[in-house]
Formats: sequence, structure tokens, C-alpha cells
Amino acid sequence: MIKIGIIGGTGYTGVELLRLLANHPQAQVQTVTSRTQAGKPVNELFPNLRGHSDLVFIDPAQENFADCDIVFFATPSGIAMQSTPDLLKAGIKVIDLAADFRLKEETVWNKWYGITHVCPDLLNEAVYGLPEINRAEIAKARLVANPGCYPTAVLLGFLPLLEAGIIDAEHLIADAKSGASGAGRKASISTLMGEMGESFKAYAVSGHRHYPEICQVLNAKTQVNLTFVPHLVPMIRGIEATLYAKLLHDVSLEEIQLLFAKRYQDEPFIDVLPPKSHPETRNVRGVNMCQLAVHRPQESDTIVVLSVIDNLVKGAAGQAIQNMNIMSNLPEDMGLTGVALLP
Repeated sequence: MIKIGIIGGTGYTGVELLRLLANHPQAQVQTVTSRTQAGKPVNELFPNLRGHSDLVFIDPAQENFADCDIVFFATPSGIAMQSTPDLLKAGIKVIDLAADFRLKEETVWNKWYGITHVCPDLLNEAVYGLPEINRAEIAKARLVANPGCYPTAVLLGFLPLLEAGIIDAEHLIADAKSGASGAGRKASISTLMGEMGESFKAYAVSGHRHYPEICQVLNAKTQVNLTFVPHLVPMIRGIEATLYAKLLHDVSLEEIQLLFAKRYQDEPFIDVLPPKSHPETRNVRGVNMCQLAVHRPQESDTIVVLSVIDNLVKGAAGQAIQNMNIMSNLPEDMGLTGVALLP
């Protein structure tokens, strides 16, 4: 049995970890922390966990996690790096769901997150937790940087094309849309129903923090020039990324479809849909799945990839548990075989 600690259990990714781990046959949550809710029963704050958790939130300052094998950080960026060195020294593995260890260059991290990284020596050690490209490294890791939600959707759509060398890497476009839960569980005027309901907008067009993360992974394949524009849509869960690239050769849609099918044929959480499909975010609501579809409009030289995930599952907590399974030499899909919610 893997003994789990969760730091920051009151946000959306924290409660999603608790929900998914409640049905994991080889994981036991030992402790969950919160500064603001210390002393309150978890199932009082989250009634959906009644009957599934009898834990009480503990102030992180009062918990040393000595009984834990793995600690998840479900905290804002800038928190995990404060405690991770001590946890690693104690022999506890760490999975960070925020961005503290996703970027390899300290100066790049400092620029995009606006604070100074306190343990830059761990940036190179941290393994980027996208199993579809780093499974072997994740299995040996003691520190995993769980990917961001937008990067997960975008990378899984672009990678087969870049790996095959059939698209112009200098002209990539990612047009991505997210539900409000992607902004976290904090009070914000922009995510009030009266502000975002019946509306649709782009944001952070001049530069989103997930941009350098996406480019870092893509650039490991070949140097890219990416335009990434995120949008907020009036729904709770889900990300849809529409990806555009120019073909370098006259490759048929059938060949591209086969390329994706072969690339992901052994991946338990990638579903390449049949030709002419249009995946919807509701297809993956609540599950650790990415659905992909490929199109070549008007038989032009443009390839369009449609990618959908649940931002809280494959984009956060589910992928973190997928990484935990790999790190613990368990079946990768253990605890993650649920069926999406429909409607």
C-alpha cells in the first residue's frame, strides 16, 4: 500500500486527488494539509467525500510526512520548492502539480513566475511527467513535475507530427479553450458566473505561463515557433485545443490518421478517434483520457488536430496518479479506469 500525503487539499486539484485516490486499491491517503481549514473534517468541506474520507485537514507546519511514501503538492506555484528538498532528503518522493519544477532554465522560470527559484539545483533532476514521452524516466524518478493542463492537450496533439517530421515547425498555432476550474478555486471577479456566463474571451495573448513549458518540450524534438492563445469559456471542466500546422509534404489524411493510431496504440489514456470525428470536452469529463482527431480541411496543406481533456484529471490530478503508478511499479491505469460523465 502506497502511503500518500497531499499538501494543499482545498483547491480543485486537491479535492480531485482525494476523489480519485478514494477508489485506488493500492493507495492510502495518510494526511492532507490546509493552512486555512486546519482542524476541519475533509468531508465537511467536500461533502462528495462523505463515506470515502474521515481525514481532518492539518496545518502543514504541524506535519512532517514521515509516514508517507509520496507527497503530492496541489498548491499554487512557488510553494512546492520551499519544502521539496527536505522531503527528498527524507526519502519521500514528490509529485508537484504546480509549475515549480517544469522548466529547466532557472532564469526562464524566474521571468515567467516573477519570483526567485529557491532550489534551482533540482530543476534538472525533476522529470517532466508526461508519460507518453517520459515513461522510463518517470519510473526511476524521485521528483516529478506534473505537466500543466494546456501543455498536456497541446503536446499530445503536436508530438506525433513533429516526431514524423511532416510539418513546418516554424509555424505552429495552438488555439485552446478552458473551463473556469482551470483558474483554481480562489475568489476572482473574472470567473464569477455573472462575468463569464454567456461570454467567451481570449486572455494572456501576449504571453501565458504555459507557453515556455510547451516550447521546452517541443524544442526537444525540433526548434519550433509557436503561437499559443488561451481562452476562457463558460463551463466548469474541460480543455479543447485546436492545433494548426502546415504540411511539408503531400501527406494524405489517411496516412496522418495511421500515424496517430500507431503512435498512441499502446497508450492507455490516449483515444485516437475515427476519421472526421469532432471530440467534445464532455467525452472526457471526470476521466484521465485525451481524445484526439485529425483533419485536413479542403485537402489543403494545413493539418488540424483536435485535442480534448478534462483539465482537472488528465490535465492535473489524474495524470499525477498515473505518474504515481509508474513511479511505484503499479499498473499504469490502476484507479483510473472510470467512465466519463454524460451528459
